[in-house]
Amino acid sequence: MPGSARISAAFSKTVGGLPRQFWWLWTSTLVNRLGGFVVTFLALYLTADRGYSASYAGLVAALFGLGAAIAAVGGGVLADRIGRRPTALVAQLSTAVFTAVLGFTDGPVAIAVVAFLVGLANNASRPAISAIIADVVPAKDRVRAYSLNYWAINIGFGVSAAAAGLIASHGYLTLFVLDAVSTLLCAVVVFVKVPETRPGDTTPAAEAADARGEARVGLGTVFRDGRFMAVVGANLLLAVVAQQGSTTLAVSMGQAGISTTGYGFVIGLNGLLIVLLQLPLTQLTSGRNRTALLVAGALLTGWGFGLTALAGSSAAFYAVTVTVWTIGEIINAPTMMSLVTELSPATARGRYQGVYSLSWSLASFLGPAAGGYLLQHAGGGAVWGACAVCGTAAGLAFLLLGRHSAIQPGAAVPDALGGSETSSAPVASSPA
Repeated sequence: MPGSARISAAFSKTVGGLPRQFWWLWTSTLVNRLGGFVVTFLALYLTADRGYSASYAGLVAALFGLGAAIAAVGGGVLADRIGRRPTALVAQLSTAVFTAVLGFTDGPVAIAVVAFLVGLANNASRPAISAIIADVVPAKDRVRAYSLNYWAINIGFGVSAAAAGLIASHGYLTLFVLDAVSTLLCAVVVFVKVPETRPGDTTPAAEAADARGEARVGLGTVFRDGRFMAVVGANLLLAVVAQQGSTTLAVSMGQAGISTTGYGFVIGLNGLLIVLLQLPLTQLTSGRNRTALLVAGALLTGWGFGLTALAGSSAAFYAVTVTVWTIGEIINAPTMMSLVTELSPATARGRYQGVYSLSWSLASFLGPAAGGYLLQHAGGGAVWGACAVCGTAAGLAFLLLGRHSAIQPGAAVPDALGGSETSSAPVASSPA
Protein backbone atom coordinates (compact mmCIF):
# COMPACT_ATOMS: atom_id res chain seq x y z
CA MET A 1 0.00 0.00 0.00
CA PRO A 2 1.43 3.44 -0.94
CA GLY A 3 2.41 5.77 1.87
CA SER A 4 -0.43 8.23 1.17
CA ALA A 5 -2.96 5.39 1.19
CA ARG A 6 -1.63 4.13 4.53
CA ILE A 7 -1.88 7.61 6.01
CA SER A 8 -5.42 7.98 4.68
CA ALA A 9 -6.43 4.60 6.09
CA ALA A 10 -4.90 5.41 9.48
CA PHE A 11 -6.64 8.79 9.57
CA SER A 12 -9.97 7.20 8.66
CA LYS A 13 -9.52 4.61 11.40
CA THR A 14 -8.86 7.36 13.93
CA VAL A 15 -11.69 9.75 13.06
CA GLY A 16 -14.19 7.57 11.19
CA GLY A 17 -17.35 5.93 12.43
CA LEU A 18 -18.30 8.44 15.13
CA PRO A 19 -21.84 9.83 15.38
CA ARG A 20 -22.74 13.16 13.76
CA GLN A 21 -23.74 14.63 17.15
CA PHE A 22 -20.22 14.04 18.40
CA TRP A 23 -18.69 16.02 15.53
CA TRP A 24 -21.03 18.95 16.13
CA LEU A 25 -20.02 18.85 19.78
CA TRP A 26 -16.35 18.64 18.71
CA THR A 27 -16.89 21.68 16.50
CA SER A 28 -18.47 23.66 19.33
CA THR A 29 -15.54 22.78 21.60
CA LEU A 30 -13.03 23.93 18.97
CA VAL A 31 -14.90 27.22 18.42
CA ASN A 32 -15.05 27.85 22.16
CA ARG A 33 -11.35 27.13 22.70
CA LEU A 34 -10.26 29.20 19.71
CA GLY A 35 -11.66 32.21 21.56
CA GLY A 36 -10.55 31.15 25.04
CA PHE A 37 -8.38 34.19 25.70
CA VAL A 38 -9.40 35.44 29.13
CA VAL A 39 -8.40 32.59 31.44
CA THR A 40 -4.91 32.38 29.91
CA PHE A 41 -4.22 36.10 30.16
CA LEU A 42 -6.26 37.04 33.24
CA ALA A 43 -3.28 37.31 35.63
CA LEU A 44 -1.30 39.36 33.12
CA TYR A 45 -4.31 41.61 32.52
CA LEU A 46 -4.75 42.30 36.22
CA THR A 47 -1.08 43.03 36.91
CA ALA A 48 0.23 44.62 33.69
CA ASP A 49 -2.88 46.45 32.48
CA ARG A 50 -4.85 47.20 35.65
CA GLY A 51 -1.89 47.59 38.00
CA TYR A 52 -2.97 45.15 40.70
CA SER A 53 -0.45 43.18 42.72
CA ALA A 54 0.62 39.62 42.03
CA SER A 55 -1.02 38.51 45.29
CA TYR A 56 -4.34 40.02 44.20
CA ALA A 57 -4.06 38.28 40.84
CA GLY A 58 -3.46 35.04 42.73
CA LEU A 59 -6.56 35.68 44.85
CA VAL A 60 -8.68 36.24 41.75
CA ALA A 61 -7.31 33.04 40.21
CA ALA A 62 -8.18 31.18 43.41
CA LEU A 63 -11.74 32.55 43.35
CA PHE A 64 -12.05 31.52 39.71
CA GLY A 65 -10.91 28.04 40.74
CA LEU A 66 -13.35 27.99 43.65
CA GLY A 67 -16.21 28.73 41.27
CA ALA A 68 -14.98 25.98 38.97
CA ALA A 69 -14.85 23.49 41.87
CA ILE A 70 -18.43 24.24 42.90
CA ALA A 71 -19.59 24.04 39.29
CA ALA A 72 -17.88 20.67 38.75
CA VAL A 73 -20.31 18.97 41.12
CA GLY A 74 -23.30 21.27 40.60
CA GLY A 75 -23.05 21.05 36.81
CA GLY A 76 -22.92 17.26 37.00
CA VAL A 77 -26.05 17.10 39.15
CA LEU A 78 -27.92 19.44 36.80
CA ALA A 79 -26.85 17.43 33.75
CA ASP A 80 -28.53 14.37 35.27
CA ARG A 81 -31.59 16.19 36.62
CA ILE A 82 -32.63 18.71 33.97
CA GLY A 83 -30.63 17.38 31.02
CA ARG A 84 -27.23 17.66 29.36
CA ARG A 85 -28.33 20.15 26.70
CA PRO A 86 -30.04 22.76 28.91
CA THR A 87 -27.19 22.58 31.44
CA ALA A 88 -24.59 23.17 28.73
CA LEU A 89 -26.61 25.98 27.14
CA VAL A 90 -27.27 27.87 30.37
CA ALA A 91 -23.64 27.49 31.42
CA GLN A 92 -22.29 28.67 28.06
CA LEU A 93 -24.66 31.64 27.82
CA SER A 94 -23.84 32.63 31.40
CA THR A 95 -20.13 32.32 30.68
CA ALA A 96 -20.47 34.61 27.66
CA VAL A 97 -22.32 37.24 29.69
CA PHE A 98 -20.01 37.17 32.72
CA THR A 99 -16.87 37.18 30.54
CA ALA A 100 -18.04 40.30 28.72
CA VAL A 101 -19.01 41.94 32.02
CA LEU A 102 -15.59 41.16 33.48
CA GLY A 103 -13.96 43.20 30.73
CA PHE A 104 -15.91 46.31 31.83
CA THR A 105 -15.71 45.70 35.59
CA ASP A 106 -13.65 47.99 37.80
CA GLY A 107 -12.67 47.79 41.47
CA PRO A 108 -10.97 44.90 43.27
CA VAL A 109 -14.09 43.53 44.95
CA ALA A 110 -16.23 43.67 41.82
CA ILE A 111 -13.54 42.04 39.68
CA ALA A 112 -13.09 39.24 42.22
CA VAL A 113 -16.85 38.57 42.37
CA VAL A 114 -17.28 38.50 38.59
CA ALA A 115 -14.20 36.29 38.17
CA PHE A 116 -15.78 33.82 40.61
CA LEU A 117 -18.97 33.86 38.51
CA VAL A 118 -16.98 33.29 35.32
CA GLY A 119 -15.29 30.25 36.89
CA LEU A 120 -18.66 28.98 38.12
CA ALA A 121 -20.36 29.30 34.73
CA ASN A 122 -17.38 28.18 32.66
CA ASN A 123 -16.90 24.85 34.41
CA ALA A 124 -20.60 24.01 34.77
CA SER A 125 -20.81 22.84 31.15
CA ARG A 126 -17.93 20.37 31.32
CA PRO A 127 -19.70 17.45 33.04
CA ALA A 128 -22.63 17.88 30.63
CA ILE A 129 -20.38 17.85 27.56
CA SER A 130 -18.51 14.77 28.80
CA ALA A 131 -21.82 13.04 29.53
CA ILE A 132 -23.14 13.83 26.02
CA ILE A 133 -20.06 12.21 24.50
CA ALA A 134 -20.60 9.14 26.67
CA ASP A 135 -24.30 9.04 25.70
CA VAL A 136 -23.87 9.24 21.92
CA VAL A 137 -20.60 7.37 21.35
CA PRO A 138 -20.53 3.55 21.61
CA ALA A 139 -18.35 2.14 24.38
CA LYS A 140 -15.77 0.73 21.96
CA ASP A 141 -15.13 4.20 20.50
CA ARG A 142 -15.13 6.35 23.64
CA VAL A 143 -11.39 6.52 24.20
CA ARG A 144 -11.02 7.65 20.61
CA ALA A 145 -13.83 10.21 20.99
CA TYR A 146 -12.42 11.69 24.19
CA SER A 147 -9.00 11.78 22.57
CA LEU A 148 -10.36 13.74 19.60
CA ASN A 149 -12.19 16.13 21.89
CA TYR A 150 -8.97 16.65 23.87
CA TRP A 151 -7.22 17.29 20.56
CA ALA A 152 -9.74 20.03 19.70
CA ILE A 153 -9.22 21.64 23.11
CA ASN A 154 -5.46 21.84 22.57
CA ILE A 155 -5.69 23.06 18.98
CA GLY A 156 -7.96 25.86 20.16
CA PHE A 157 -5.75 26.64 23.13
CA GLY A 158 -2.61 26.80 21.00
CA VAL A 159 -4.16 29.14 18.45
CA SER A 160 -5.86 31.38 21.03
CA ALA A 161 -2.71 31.67 23.15
CA ALA A 162 -0.68 32.73 20.13
CA ALA A 163 -3.32 35.19 18.91
CA ALA A 164 -4.13 36.65 22.32
CA GLY A 165 -0.78 38.42 22.65
CA LEU A 166 -1.30 40.24 19.36
CA ILE A 167 -4.91 41.11 20.15
CA ALA A 168 -4.03 42.36 23.65
CA SER A 169 -1.60 44.87 22.14
CA HIS A 170 -4.68 46.70 20.84
CA GLY A 171 -6.42 46.56 24.22
CA TYR A 172 -7.43 43.80 26.60
CA LEU A 173 -11.14 44.60 26.28
CA THR A 174 -11.08 43.03 22.82
CA LEU A 175 -10.00 39.73 24.40
CA PHE A 176 -13.01 39.71 26.72
CA VAL A 177 -15.46 40.54 23.93
CA LEU A 178 -14.07 37.93 21.50
CA ASP A 179 -14.01 35.29 24.24
CA ALA A 180 -17.67 36.02 24.99
CA VAL A 181 -18.58 35.86 21.30
CA SER A 182 -16.84 32.50 20.79
CA THR A 183 -18.64 31.05 23.82
CA LEU A 184 -21.93 32.35 22.45
CA LEU A 185 -21.23 30.70 19.09
CA CYS A 186 -20.47 27.47 20.94
CA ALA A 187 -23.89 27.65 22.59
CA VAL A 188 -25.55 28.28 19.21
CA VAL A 189 -23.97 25.13 17.74
CA VAL A 190 -25.15 23.07 20.71
CA PHE A 191 -28.65 24.57 20.54
CA VAL A 192 -29.07 23.96 16.80
CA LYS A 193 -27.23 20.67 16.26
CA VAL A 194 -26.93 18.69 19.52
CA PRO A 195 -30.10 16.98 20.82
CA GLU A 196 -30.80 16.03 24.40
CA THR A 197 -29.23 12.67 25.28
CA ARG A 198 -30.11 12.26 28.97
CA PRO A 199 -31.46 8.78 29.81
CA GLY A 200 -35.19 9.13 30.39
CA ASP A 201 -35.68 10.89 27.06
CA THR A 202 -36.50 9.19 23.77
CA THR A 203 -32.94 8.64 22.60
CA PRO A 204 -30.97 5.46 21.87
CA ALA A 205 -28.97 6.06 25.05
CA ALA A 206 -32.17 6.40 27.05
CA GLU A 207 -33.66 3.24 25.61
CA ALA A 208 -30.45 1.34 26.33
CA ALA A 209 -30.44 2.60 29.92
CA ASP A 210 -34.09 1.64 30.37
CA ALA A 211 -33.38 -1.81 28.95
CA ARG A 212 -30.64 -2.30 31.55
CA GLY A 213 -33.04 -1.19 34.28
CA GLU A 214 -30.64 1.43 35.62
CA ALA A 215 -32.08 3.52 38.44
CA ARG A 216 -31.16 7.14 39.10
CA VAL A 217 -28.63 7.64 41.84
CA GLY A 218 -27.88 10.59 44.07
CA LEU A 219 -24.64 12.49 44.55
CA GLY A 220 -24.05 10.64 47.83
CA THR A 221 -23.97 7.37 45.91
CA VAL A 222 -21.09 8.69 43.84
CA PHE A 223 -19.02 9.66 46.88
CA ARG A 224 -19.74 6.26 48.49
CA ASP A 225 -18.57 4.41 45.38
CA GLY A 226 -15.21 3.29 46.78
CA ARG A 227 -13.69 2.06 43.55
CA PHE A 228 -14.62 5.22 41.64
CA MET A 229 -13.39 7.55 44.40
CA ALA A 230 -10.10 5.63 44.46
CA VAL A 231 -9.74 6.40 40.74
CA VAL A 232 -10.56 10.06 41.45
CA GLY A 233 -7.97 10.11 44.24
CA ALA A 234 -5.28 8.71 41.95
CA ASN A 235 -6.19 11.28 39.33
CA LEU A 236 -5.94 14.04 41.95
CA LEU A 237 -2.31 13.07 42.54
CA LEU A 238 -1.59 13.36 38.82
CA ALA A 239 -3.54 16.60 38.50
CA VAL A 240 -1.49 18.19 41.29
CA VAL A 241 1.65 17.19 39.39
CA ALA A 242 0.29 18.55 36.10
CA GLN A 243 -0.44 21.92 37.71
CA GLN A 244 3.28 22.47 38.18
CA GLY A 245 3.63 22.95 34.42
CA SER A 246 1.87 26.31 34.42
CA THR A 247 3.01 27.56 37.84
CA THR A 248 6.10 26.20 39.58
CA LEU A 249 7.89 25.35 36.33
CA ALA A 250 7.82 28.99 35.22
CA VAL A 251 9.29 30.18 38.53
CA SER A 252 11.93 27.44 38.53
CA MET A 253 13.04 28.26 34.99
CA GLY A 254 13.21 31.94 35.86
CA GLN A 255 15.42 31.16 38.85
CA ALA A 256 17.65 29.14 36.54
CA GLY A 257 18.18 32.22 34.39
CA ILE A 258 16.03 31.15 31.44
CA SER A 259 14.25 34.03 29.72
CA THR A 260 10.50 34.43 29.32
CA THR A 261 10.99 33.68 25.62
CA GLY A 262 12.71 30.42 26.54
CA TYR A 263 9.89 29.52 28.91
CA GLY A 264 7.31 30.33 26.23
CA PHE A 265 9.06 28.01 23.79
CA VAL A 266 9.34 25.18 26.31
CA ILE A 267 5.76 25.32 27.61
CA GLY A 268 4.41 25.88 24.09
CA LEU A 269 5.93 22.53 23.18
CA ASN A 270 3.26 20.89 25.35
CA GLY A 271 0.39 22.07 23.16
CA LEU A 272 2.31 21.47 19.93
CA LEU A 273 3.09 17.87 20.86
CA ILE A 274 -0.52 17.19 21.79
CA VAL A 275 -1.69 18.49 18.42
CA LEU A 276 0.91 16.41 16.55
CA LEU A 277 0.87 13.21 18.61
CA GLN A 278 -2.67 12.87 20.00
CA LEU A 279 -4.13 11.06 16.99
CA PRO A 280 -1.13 8.79 16.21
CA LEU A 281 -0.79 7.75 19.87
CA THR A 282 -4.53 7.16 20.12
CA GLN A 283 -4.34 4.74 17.20
CA LEU A 284 -1.20 3.11 18.62
CA THR A 285 -2.77 2.49 22.03
CA SER A 286 -6.21 1.50 20.74
CA GLY A 287 -7.32 -1.78 22.27
CA ARG A 288 -4.41 -1.92 24.71
CA ASN A 289 -4.85 -2.98 28.32
CA ARG A 290 -6.35 -0.03 30.18
CA THR A 291 -4.45 -0.63 33.42
CA ALA A 292 -1.16 -0.65 31.52
CA LEU A 293 -2.04 2.62 29.79
CA LEU A 294 -3.00 4.33 33.05
CA VAL A 295 0.16 3.13 34.80
CA ALA A 296 2.32 4.24 31.87
CA GLY A 297 0.63 7.62 31.74
CA ALA A 298 1.10 8.14 35.48
CA LEU A 299 4.78 7.19 35.45
CA LEU A 300 5.58 9.30 32.39
CA THR A 301 3.81 12.28 33.93
CA GLY A 302 5.40 11.98 37.37
CA TRP A 303 8.90 11.12 36.23
CA GLY A 304 8.74 13.58 33.36
CA PHE A 305 8.34 16.34 35.90
CA GLY A 306 10.84 14.58 38.15
CA LEU A 307 13.53 14.87 35.46
CA THR A 308 13.25 18.67 35.79
CA ALA A 309 15.53 18.37 38.83
CA LEU A 310 18.38 17.56 36.41
CA ALA A 311 17.66 20.34 33.91
CA GLY A 312 19.84 23.03 35.50
CA SER A 313 19.91 26.04 33.18
CA SER A 314 19.43 24.09 29.96
CA ALA A 315 16.27 25.07 28.07
CA ALA A 316 16.80 22.05 25.80
CA PHE A 317 16.70 19.68 28.79
CA TYR A 318 13.53 21.37 30.03
CA ALA A 319 12.07 20.72 26.58
CA VAL A 320 12.94 17.03 26.95
CA THR A 321 11.13 16.85 30.29
CA VAL A 322 8.06 18.55 28.78
CA THR A 323 8.09 15.98 25.98
CA VAL A 324 8.08 13.10 28.47
CA TRP A 325 5.22 14.36 30.64
CA THR A 326 3.21 15.49 27.61
CA ILE A 327 3.24 11.94 26.25
CA GLY A 328 2.01 10.80 29.66
CA GLU A 329 -0.75 13.40 29.48
CA ILE A 330 -1.76 12.28 25.97
CA ILE A 331 -2.05 8.66 27.10
CA ASN A 332 -3.77 9.37 30.40
CA ALA A 333 -6.45 11.95 29.58
CA PRO A 334 -8.74 10.09 27.12
CA THR A 335 -8.17 6.74 28.84
CA MET A 336 -9.24 8.22 32.17
CA MET A 337 -12.32 9.89 30.69
CA SER A 338 -13.42 6.61 29.15
CA LEU A 339 -12.86 4.79 32.44
CA VAL A 340 -14.95 7.34 34.35
CA THR A 341 -17.78 6.74 31.87
CA GLU A 342 -17.58 2.99 32.30
CA LEU A 343 -17.64 3.25 36.09
CA SER A 344 -20.88 5.27 36.00
CA PRO A 345 -24.42 4.24 35.05
CA ALA A 346 -25.98 6.18 32.17
CA THR A 347 -28.45 7.90 34.50
CA ALA A 348 -25.65 9.35 36.66
CA ARG A 349 -22.96 10.19 34.11
CA GLY A 350 -23.24 13.88 34.82
CA ARG A 351 -22.64 13.40 38.55
CA TYR A 352 -19.72 11.05 37.99
CA GLN A 353 -18.10 13.34 35.42
CA GLY A 354 -18.66 16.27 37.81
CA VAL A 355 -16.90 14.57 40.72
CA TYR A 356 -14.07 13.53 38.41
CA SER A 357 -13.78 17.16 37.23
CA LEU A 358 -13.68 18.19 40.89
CA SER A 359 -10.31 16.47 41.24
CA TRP A 360 -8.88 18.85 38.64
CA SER A 361 -10.47 21.85 40.33
CA LEU A 362 -9.01 20.85 43.69
CA ALA A 363 -5.63 20.39 42.05
CA SER A 364 -5.80 23.96 40.76
CA PHE A 365 -5.83 24.98 44.45
CA LEU A 366 -3.43 22.43 45.89
CA GLY A 367 -0.89 22.19 43.07
CA PRO A 368 0.34 25.80 42.86
CA ALA A 369 0.24 26.24 46.65
CA ALA A 370 2.17 23.04 47.39
CA GLY A 371 4.65 23.56 44.56
CA GLY A 372 5.33 27.17 45.53
CA TYR A 373 5.80 26.29 49.19
CA LEU A 374 8.22 23.45 48.45
CA LEU A 375 10.17 25.53 45.95
CA GLN A 376 10.60 28.38 48.40
CA HIS A 377 11.38 26.37 51.51
CA ALA A 378 12.98 23.16 50.21
CA GLY A 379 14.20 23.93 46.70
CA GLY A 380 13.48 22.62 43.22
CA GLY A 381 14.81 19.15 43.97
CA ALA A 382 12.07 18.64 46.55
CA VAL A 383 9.36 19.82 44.14
CA TRP A 384 10.37 17.58 41.26
CA GLY A 385 11.15 14.66 43.54
CA ALA A 386 7.65 14.98 45.01
CA CYS A 387 6.24 14.93 41.46
CA ALA A 388 8.05 11.66 40.76
CA VAL A 389 6.72 10.20 44.03
CA CYS A 390 3.13 11.29 43.26
CA GLY A 391 3.32 9.86 39.73
CA THR A 392 4.66 6.56 41.08
CA ALA A 393 1.96 6.44 43.77
CA ALA A 394 -0.74 7.08 41.17
CA GLY A 395 0.70 4.34 38.95
CA LEU A 396 0.69 1.86 41.84
CA ALA A 397 -2.89 2.84 42.67
CA PHE A 398 -4.00 2.16 39.09
CA LEU A 399 -2.16 -1.17 39.13
CA LEU A 400 -3.84 -2.24 42.38
CA LEU A 401 -7.24 -1.06 41.21
CA GLY A 402 -6.82 -2.95 37.96
CA ARG A 403 -5.99 -6.17 39.76
CA HIS A 404 -8.79 -5.66 42.26
CA SER A 405 -11.44 -4.93 39.66
CA ALA A 406 -10.42 -8.01 37.70
CA ILE A 407 -11.67 -10.16 40.60
CA GLN A 408 -14.39 -7.75 41.78
CA PRO A 409 -17.31 -9.94 42.95
CA GLY A 410 -20.65 -8.97 41.48
CA ALA A 411 -19.34 -6.15 39.29
CA ALA A 412 -21.23 -5.69 36.04
CA VAL A 413 -17.95 -5.09 34.21
CA PRO A 414 -15.20 -6.93 36.11
CA ASP A 415 -12.47 -5.64 33.78
CA ALA A 416 -13.42 -1.94 33.79
CA LEU A 417 -9.85 -1.08 34.71
CA GLY A 418 -8.05 -4.04 33.29
CA GLY A 419 -9.83 -4.52 29.97
CA SER A 420 -10.00 -2.65 26.72
CA GLU A 421 -12.41 0.15 25.87
CA THR A 422 -14.99 -2.26 24.47
CA SER A 423 -16.62 -2.89 27.86
CA SER A 424 -20.10 -1.65 28.64
CA ALA A 425 -20.96 0.63 31.53
CA PRO A 426 -21.30 -0.99 34.96
CA VAL A 427 -23.63 -0.11 37.76
CA ALA A 428 -22.58 2.66 40.13
CA SER A 429 -22.29 0.78 43.37
CA SER A 430 -19.09 -0.97 44.29
CA PRO A 431 -18.24 -3.13 47.26
CA ALA A 432 -14.70 -1.71 47.25
